[in-house]
Amino acid sequence: MVENIKDLFIEEEMKDSYLNYAMSVIMSRALPDVRDGLKPSQRRILVAMNDLGLGPRSKFRKCAKIAGDTTGNYHPHGEQVVYPTLVRMAQDFNYRYPLIQGQGNFGSIDGDPPAAMRYTEARMTEVTMIIMEDLERETVDYVPNYDDTRQEPIVLPSKFPNLLCNGCSGIAVGMATSIPPHNVHEICDGIIKIIDNPDVTIDELMHIIKGPDFPTGALICGTEGIKEGYRTGRGTITVRARVHTETTKSGKKSLVVTEIPYQLNRDNILERIADLVKEDQLKGISDIRNESDREGSRLVIDLKKGEDEEVVLNQLYKHTKLQDSFSIIMIALVNNRPETLNLKQMLVYYIEHRKVVIIRRTQYLLAKAQARAHILEGLRIALQNIDKVIQLIKTSSSVDHARQELISQFSLSEVQANAILDMKLQRLTGLEQEKIEEEYKKLCADIKEYEAILANEKLVLAIIKKDIEEVKERFGDKRRTEIVNAITELNLEDLIAEENVAVIITHEGYIKRLPLTSYRKQHRGGKGVTGAEMKEGDFIEHLFVASTHDYILFFTDQGRVYWQKVYDIPQMGRTSKGRALINLLELKEDENVTSLIPVRDFDERQLVMATSNGIIKKTPLCAYGNPKKGGIIAITLDEGDKLICVKLTNGKQDIILGTEQGKAVRFSETDVRTMGRVTHGVKGITLKDSDKVRGMVIVDENASLLTVCEHGFGKRTDFGEYSAHHRGGQGVINIKTTDRNGKVVALLDVRDEDELIMITAKGMVIRTSVNTVRAIGRNTQGVKLFSVVEGDKLVSVARVVPEEATSEGGIEEPLAGEITNKEMTEESSQEETEE
Repeated sequence: MVENIKDLFIEEEMKDSYLNYAMSVIMSRALPDVRDGLKPSQRRILVAMNDLGLGPRSKFRKCAKIAGDTTGNYHPHGEQVVYPTLVRMAQDFNYRYPLIQGQGNFGSIDGDPPAAMRYTEARMTEVTMIIMEDLERETVDYVPNYDDTRQEPIVLPSKFPNLLCNGCSGIAVGMATSIPPHNVHEICDGIIKIIDNPDVTIDELMHIIKGPDFPTGALICGTEGIKEGYRTGRGTITVRARVHTETTKSGKKSLVVTEIPYQLNRDNILERIADLVKEDQLKGISDIRNESDREGSRLVIDLKKGEDEEVVLNQLYKHTKLQDSFSIIMIALVNNRPETLNLKQMLVYYIEHRKVVIIRRTQYLLAKAQARAHILEGLRIALQNIDKVIQLIKTSSSVDHARQELISQFSLSEVQANAILDMKLQRLTGLEQEKIEEEYKKLCADIKEYEAILANEKLVLAIIKKDIEEVKERFGDKRRTEIVNAITELNLEDLIAEENVAVIITHEGYIKRLPLTSYRKQHRGGKGVTGAEMKEGDFIEHLFVASTHDYILFFTDQGRVYWQKVYDIPQMGRTSKGRALINLLELKEDENVTSLIPVRDFDERQLVMATSNGIIKKTPLCAYGNPKKGGIIAITLDEGDKLICVKLTNGKQDIILGTEQGKAVRFSETDVRTMGRVTHGVKGITLKDSDKVRGMVIVDENASLLTVCEHGFGKRTDFGEYSAHHRGGQGVINIKTTDRNGKVVALLDVRDEDELIMITAKGMVIRTSVNTVRAIGRNTQGVKLFSVVEGDKLVSVARVVPEEATSEGGIEEPLAGEITNKEMTEESSQEETEE
């Protein structure tokens, strides 16, 4: 016995074996052929069904029979492999144009598995019949099956452009394909466009083929991913579920999902939402349920009362598969080699395949017609010499002798002679002779047509165009997937509900935000409620309200400004002390925030600044739109001076500066020229006797000036009582600052419908209506606003503006010191004290 042992390098052997395995997977399992868009397993299932005669109008057959025939005749990999492929081709949520019509349980988009194949039945659809058309006319090549017992086609004629219309996905070795489904109407129009104009560009094709058209509908956001995929064969598109809002008669809102992204599972989406609700990542959802039926998808997400549906929807897009990405990877087999193709190449390869099919079909039909014409020519000769033919046959000793005599005497071929010998006597009637003549003339015309087609490529293209128009007419439908505008990446702001919140800052730099409902409404003279739990020696210095989506500009007493989003400020309880500002802002040593300005846009409005030494400065808001993390200079200060107040204006308003000793000066904002950001400013008021500026108010003739002193006394005075002067004057008496009143702590512009929140150094808070404080003269002491307990003093006052009201001067955002009222409980006790 001779041994056959060879020494091989294991590296080379593994490389060769792995390459063989990889190519087998690529060619025989995972990738579709660019011509018919089918993988071998899919093609073999359809061929087996065709062998069984399971057309659209035939009876359904058990899937077990189909899978068994496929496995036994063509695909010897087991029925457990064949059946799932068969099921997928019958699922209308996976295939845009299903190739198989199923009867029974074929699974669902919820992830329900199909019934066992012994329970289900199937047959081919009209689309499959179009794909199979002309298969029997030698239009494609055949190869032996796995056991050489029969022949199988290596590709199908595919009159239907299956690859782009139904798409394909598969994972091979070292590569994967993900071709999205498209609308047959658009694909057919694209093919016709290329036939009419072979030089058409991909961009021109994209005017016809808008983008993928998924069987589950949904939305494609933007076109950049589509363009990239069509131009290069690779791209990524963002797909969103179709969602609308429904409101019940009771005012309860629900988000209803009617279409989900392609190849996603409804139940998995619901489970993910439920998990997020349990993990407290989605706080606005009260209930979720699946109300889908045969009519379509319907996932209902009930919202809690008062929740913003847009915010909840953005959260769902961010954290769930209601927004997903779909990768376009257009890899297909071209001449048994995997290639990445652009849109035009795929259409061109399909047209080339159809050209081959049409030519081979025409050659087949031509050969058949010529063979039949040849026989009819012999019959015509026999009919023309019928008496001689009959006599010849009668006198012949045998069939072979008669055949030879016919061939020699009438110059016939053996085929023609056999046809004459096989001819029935009924063909000798006049009517039958006319039929033979008509058939021969028709065949001659057909032969001429076939020869013309084979000689002229334009005629071939015309046939392809006619076939494509027929496909478009039979199967064309409306798009299911809508292409909408591109979306920007979701940021934190999109996931946070917009609401008005109070922002509180203490003297020692603790900050927090809390809902306005934390405070109860009281009348003037009440005792208030605890607004914050202060550490010893600390007190509330600033109270401000803004939208959670606003930017907050933090102006400090050292003349610097910092930038922050309101939603980044921690929300805490009413009695909590808050979070240290130093953890949010990079404040310098001994730097304290003095003013906060909420804004949405950094535009040409003006920021007016006042310092304790009476300096005033005006700078456009846009100059502060890009602050650094460590803050930027807002105003250049003299040594010992401090920035005490900043207001947002329209540039043409009057300003009142008030001092702690009860002086006030009114002048026009136009007296202050606009300056750059890093500038000093000009004199606003002349101060005496160590007086300091305590506040700045923008004049509104429809309002009045409220002055509040540290012992809880204050007064309202009409702005008309303050005559306008030039900036830099000493001012006039605003309020008498006596031992009873104490020094001035705040100046506010208020209206009758406004309400006030006043806060003491020890954290006591009271809310009261402005209309309980009557307007009095300028040179007066005022009335009691707050019952300040002994040892405590008033440090901060802010006004509450009804939500429907607008800020002074037409400014959109609330100014410093204003609170926008959204929801407040009205619990009041009537008590008035005036002096």
